Amino acid sequence: MLHIPVLVKEVLELLDPKENENFIDTTIGEGGHAIEILERTKPFGKLLGIDLDKNQINNSRHNLSESKERIVLVNDSYANLKEIVDRTRFRPISGILLDLGFSSYHVAESSRGFSFLRNEPLDMRYDEANELTAGKIINEYSGQEIERILREFGEEKFSKKIAKKIVDQRKVKKIKSTLELVKIIERAFTASFNKNKIHPATRTFQALRIAVNGELSNLKEFLPQAIEVLSKDGGLAIISFHSLEDRMVKNFFKDMEKANQVEILTKKPVTASNEEVLINPRARSAKLRAIVKL
Repeated sequence: MLHIPVLVKEVLELLDPKENENFIDTTIGEGGHAIEILERTKPFGKLLGIDLDKNQINNSRHNLSESKERIVLVNDSYANLKEIVDRTRFRPISGILLDLGFSSYHVAESSRGFSFLRNEPLDMRYDEANELTAGKIINEYSGQEIERILREFGEEKFSKKIAKKIVDQRKVKKIKSTLELVKIIERAFTASFNKNKIHPATRTFQALRIAVNGELSNLKEFLPQAIEVLSKDGGLAIISFHSLEDRMVKNFFKDMEKANQVEILTKKPVTASNEEVLINPRARSAKLRAIVKL
């Protein structure tokens, strides 16, 4: 399954890569955005690609093989950006991209339970060395803690009901698979709410993925480091897929602009065109914000 990167044209317009400039793709995935950036930074522009999933590092190495002399790939978290930049001596930096979406690979090929439409183990780790899994949260955390995770990270209005159903069910037997969890969630929803556009499990799965991978705390650590390592006039573009991340990015950019450290290039978040959403439905929830360092 080919991963289609979102908002490519818009990212390129905002970051404006030019020949021989260096860029960082902090969640390189299969290299969809990186291919386009490398094309515009020929002949000598370099790209540092970071990904927490070592399988994605291999995927991008394969997909970007034509530009291999210009790529540095690092299996690590974007939360460690400054340390990675120092370690690889990757400077100067004209632009940084952070795409907070998870890729088609994770849904279709990883078998780690990212999708509520497939019957897979409750895992949801990007980094398989991480000891925390979705199954551990579902089967071992207290009902109150599960409710908090669903409410805070999923903005799930039925968090209390879902948490109670989970706790009741695991007393009978351990909850091992994604589809077992989906059935439990569906039982917590009222019939009228099932007519809603989004699947009842959407917010719960989002919340568990964020909790397992520490996504919000990673973003919080990343933001000031990105400004620090960027060269003057360098750009930072961030694509988020839910309101918690978007809010964090928006507020950070506003604070930086007030401090005269950056200029915001996107007064409102840039969203996908109708044409793009038709080709790639996951682009529907993508929001792109960008700044330039002063």
